[in-house]
Amino acid sequence: MKFRLITAAASAVALAGLGACAESEQEAQEDFVEQSYESQEDLLEEQADLAEAQGDEVQEEVLDAEADAMGEAGDAAEDAVE
Repeated sequence: MKFRLITAAASAVALAGLGACAESEQEAQEDFVEQSYESQEDLLEEQADLAEAQGDEVQEEVLDAEADAMGEAGDAAEDAVE
């Protein structure tokens, strides 16, 4: 639940920032996709850091893998928009 709330807040910030920019629709769309995936990747990395601090190596590895996958998915999605 907390993850969804943070993600929604990050998306809202990204949308507000994009609205203020004088960019083309496609550029704005690319930026939004990139920022959305980066926000989710950052959250997963923070959760992995917390798991590491708590000594949960298995959970840390799982979250790191998910963060890496999120980064790759973001790159792929951005390329698809172009």
